Amino acid sequence: MESSSFLPSDHLQLPDHPGVYKYFNDENELIYVGKAKSLKKRVSSYFNKLSGSNLKTRRMVREIARIEITLVNSELDALLLENNLIKKVQPKYNILLRDDKTYPYLLITKENFPRIFPTRKLIPKRGTYFGPFASVKAMNNVLDLIRELFTIRTCSLDLSPYKIDEGKYKVCLEYHIGNCQGPCVGNQREAAYLKDLEQAKHILKGNLGVAKTYFKQEMQEFAEKLEFEKAQRMKEKLDLLEKYQAKSLITNPSIANLDVCTLVADEKTAYVNYMRVKNGAMITSKNVELKKRLDESEEELLITALIRLQDQFQSDATETLTNINLENPIEGLNLSVPKIGDKKKLIELSLKNALYYKKEKALLQGLNQDKKDRVIKQLQQDLSLPEIPDHIECFDNSNIMGTSPVASMVCFLNGKPAVKEYRHFHIKTVEGPNDFASMKEIVGRRYKRLLEEEKPLPKLIVIDGGKGQLSSAVEALQELGVYGKMPIIGIAKRLEEIYFPGDSYPIHIDKKSESLKLLQRIRDEAHRFAITFHRKVRSKNAFGTQLTAIPGIGENTAEKLLKHFKSVKKIKEANLEQLSEVIGSSRAQSLMEWKEKNKGA
Repeated sequence: MESSSFLPSDHLQLPDHPGVYKYFNDENELIYVGKAKSLKKRVSSYFNKLSGSNLKTRRMVREIARIEITLVNSELDALLLENNLIKKVQPKYNILLRDDKTYPYLLITKENFPRIFPTRKLIPKRGTYFGPFASVKAMNNVLDLIRELFTIRTCSLDLSPYKIDEGKYKVCLEYHIGNCQGPCVGNQREAAYLKDLEQAKHILKGNLGVAKTYFKQEMQEFAEKLEFEKAQRMKEKLDLLEKYQAKSLITNPSIANLDVCTLVADEKTAYVNYMRVKNGAMITSKNVELKKRLDESEEELLITALIRLQDQFQSDATETLTNINLENPIEGLNLSVPKIGDKKKLIELSLKNALYYKKEKALLQGLNQDKKDRVIKQLQQDLSLPEIPDHIECFDNSNIMGTSPVASMVCFLNGKPAVKEYRHFHIKTVEGPNDFASMKEIVGRRYKRLLEEEKPLPKLIVIDGGKGQLSSAVEALQELGVYGKMPIIGIAKRLEEIYFPGDSYPIHIDKKSESLKLLQRIRDEAHRFAITFHRKVRSKNAFGTQLTAIPGIGENTAEKLLKHFKSVKKIKEANLEQLSEVIGSSRAQSLMEWKEKNKGA
């Protein structure tokens, strides 16, 4: 693969070739990744047809400062590379699967007499992983089946040959109840153990037919040797396997190995059901939600979800059934929309799951909104407010011994964090550790700006602190002439007391009240936001001071480095070439020499 960089104005010079394009903003942040059959046509379409684009797309295009492309051999290769980049970087304008779960796997260990056990951590050197499983229940069903069919050990003993020969171990309860053959005391050879383990692997891969054939052959061999008790045990295991397969069977067993992916969408969201089918049995079923970022088509949403889910669940399917016809089929991606027969029934089943998931999400969203409405109405009653506080803003200061004083403001709309409305403040007019003066400054700055921009004022202001901080905030509002136009309270941390301006005594809300919990959540969020910003500023200032002590590097150069690399760690990790691109070769050389002298510091 070959990568190149272009300015947005050079989009017509892009090659007419499959590949991946990456958009960066002026802070060198990756904001969007896309794939194309023709890079020239696809990238140019963003700039040539901008008037017909939606608002989000126009906003993204205005942010583009640099375009980077990577050439690949086919559109499918571009699709796979795009998926890997999005999964790794998660650019803000790309579709993201709303799924924060860590899925369980089954691990077959690399050791003598390997074990099989569940885990959520992927460490490749430990052994071979099977999964992920869409649920713990599905994983446990397979694991229970394997333990009933085969005598796989569950202990964690080191079964090295010399330890077994030295007689270091004794058999445990698992041996006495027939779940283990006692390899720890030499009762089972590793070759026989691995033979069973190989069949367990086939089951984990969904190839139940191979395991069934194995038990049939074993049963016949024992019967021919007149070992009828052993033959009966093999028959019972075969029956167990067939019973398990019958439970999983959803269609004709002749349907060997395929995926099913269906999508239903509304204006803002798409709901996808993904199923993996082997030998007529469903071995995976997963629902996911996708939020539209740039008004993507159903075709784009489906392809995005399918590629990521197939990657996540390590699919080896040769065909994928779906409910959406692709106007521009992708070579190498075998998608079909069946019209009749068993495959059509699979589409109907998958769509049924997707529609149910959509309905469930809508119901849950409605319940959550009802709860939020109830809580802010309760807060209105508890604080005797004239209006429902559906717009709350909370302020907090942060400084340590007066150094790097900063503050934060968080905003909650309808009882929910409105992260885009959060604000950081550098304290400008106060010297030393003076929380009261700092609070007056930031409250004054915030509402002076809202008044100038003619933006709506909040229905409730919360000050993180007691009477002193509250009085300072009130002074700022009085100077602006807006005191009395919006309720303001202070919340003291120690006893969770609520103070109103002019009242000598606080009010106490029931500790179990949902409205108090909402206030605590808002206050804690403001504190977290302020502390995080303060740490960042303190780190920036400390490293900036170190940088400006280096000959040839002043405040502007230090600021450039911090703006480009974003963190102290990344500046320390940068090589000479990367530094030279930002601050020039001579300054970069000085910085490299300084880094060498201070290595490990």
